[in-house]
Amino acid sequence: MKSQTAPGAATKATEAPRLAFDFLDLKTQFSTIREDVMAAVTRVMESQHFILGPEVSQLEAEIAAKLGVKHAVGCASGTDALMLSLMAAEIGPADEVITTPFSFIATAGSIAQVGAKSVFVDIDPESYNIDPALIEAAITPKTRAIMPVHLFGLPADMQPILKIARDRGIAVIEDAAQAIGSRYHDQNIGTIGDFGAFSFFPSKNLGGAGDGGVITTNHDKMAERLRMLRVHGSKKKYYHDILGTNSRLDALQAAILRVKLRHLDAWAAGRQGRADRYRKLFQERGLTSSIKPPIAPAGFHHVYNQFTLRSSSRDELQQHLRHDGIPTEIYYPLCLHLQTAFAYLKHSVGDFPVAEKASKEVLSLPVYPELTDDQQDLVIRAIARFHDKKS
Repeated sequence: MKSQTAPGAATKATEAPRLAFDFLDLKTQFSTIREDVMAAVTRVMESQHFILGPEVSQLEAEIAAKLGVKHAVGCASGTDALMLSLMAAEIGPADEVITTPFSFIATAGSIAQVGAKSVFVDIDPESYNIDPALIEAAITPKTRAIMPVHLFGLPADMQPILKIARDRGIAVIEDAAQAIGSRYHDQNIGTIGDFGAFSFFPSKNLGGAGDGGVITTNHDKMAERLRMLRVHGSKKKYYHDILGTNSRLDALQAAILRVKLRHLDAWAAGRQGRADRYRKLFQERGLTSSIKPPIAPAGFHHVYNQFTLRSSSRDELQQHLRHDGIPTEIYYPLCLHLQTAFAYLKHSVGDFPVAEKASKEVLSLPVYPELTDDQQDLVIRAIARFHDKKS
């Protein structure tokens, strides 16, 4: 006679352990600003003005003032912010843009979308950002721009990048999707190059209730061009001077972001406090011999959209943490040059070894300002158990 198994017993045995808390807790953040957010949403609903308009204009002015830049131009997403910047600079087919292979696909994807070619340059192993020392060798007569990424909220080393670009008359487009509020030697990220592209995806330090983005620039003509490009190349309704696209920021998103912008500095400080506490606990537990926390060099103001550590046993560590209910994420498990979508560039394994090694070793821990000491202690204890087991 066959043994009888209770319904669901087999599936329960193979279920992933329940997480002790969320990787990112936006509900707790919302609870602290609920009244102001709901008032902003009500204001927009009562106005019945949903696309661009005064809410977007005011958000643009507030972001420009916050960052100390002449113009901020809202758009539909961080991806569009990159693409519109390329379009404004008239970069397209037959042009090349130098960038990093270690980033979210939108970085190189935006370049491909305008018909240009991504020319990848390997990364610095400490910062995970593009290595400026390798850029010059990648420049050709077709190079029209450099697109550094301020990955995880840590600024790229902009001074040598800017010098290379200025000496050759090429544009610099900062992919600042993860880095609003970060600074490079007291200059706000997104104000150093010709364009800064930011994302308001909900998980960002300044996140909306959906998609959204903004482009910053100090060039008057480029700002005017960006404002045309986001509305099908139009200055006057139904008259189109250039070919653009539909990439307008919603008034609802702008109103919510205006509320959140007032808290950005405090939230960044909270993230930095969590990152500092992680480092302290790593040191106290003697974990830095096998697990490397992210760097924060002098003059590079990190805002920790992610707290990304490094371990040669990354996959084992992640599995161990999952078993202990600790949430983690991998940003990014496969470099851009090895993605199927970029197979036409004809890259292969080994072309950018530093980035490829990083993709096999990086692991991001929860770092949001609402994270509690107790939750952080759970993370560290679980990592310590893994460290002891490996030792």
